[in-house]
Amino acid sequence: MVDVVKPRGMRAPELASWLASIAPSRARGTVTVAIVSDARVRALNRQYRRKDKATDVLSFPASAPSALRRGTPASASRLPRGRPDERGYLGDVVIAAGVAARQAHDAGHTLAAELRVLALHGLLHLLGYDHERDDGRMARLERRLRRRGGLEEGLIERA
Repeated sequence: MVDVVKPRGMRAPELASWLASIAPSRARGTVTVAIVSDARVRALNRQYRRKDKATDVLSFPASAPSALRRGTPASASRLPRGRPDERGYLGDVVIAAGVAARQAHDAGHTLAAELRVLALHGLLHLLGYDHERDDGRMARLERRLRRRGGLEEGLIERA
């Protein structure tokens, strides 16, 4: 199940149903996709990754250590991922609205398409994939799921 939380007036047509329909079979549990201000994402990025800048998407697994849930900074690479907590909650994907809009413009597609790209990328991180360390496993899976979902380009290819 996917819940989408977004600012009043922002449209994210069918983002929840789209993500649920293309998610890999091992994505069991509930995921929240929160679309927030760039300032909020910058604060989260600073707190949890020690990077003082707004980024496009962050993933917060529900199975993170309790110290992380209390706000203690931790390296994102050390977080346990891929399994829901005792309530069946997989985690949160947080998207920076302004960054997403700029990236959509630069990529020449709609904001709705960019939100899908970012939500999928964040979900794969929740599931434990790490494109910086996995010899292309995340890129291959993301490409396959994007094709299934009708998206041409993903984040990994842009980098």
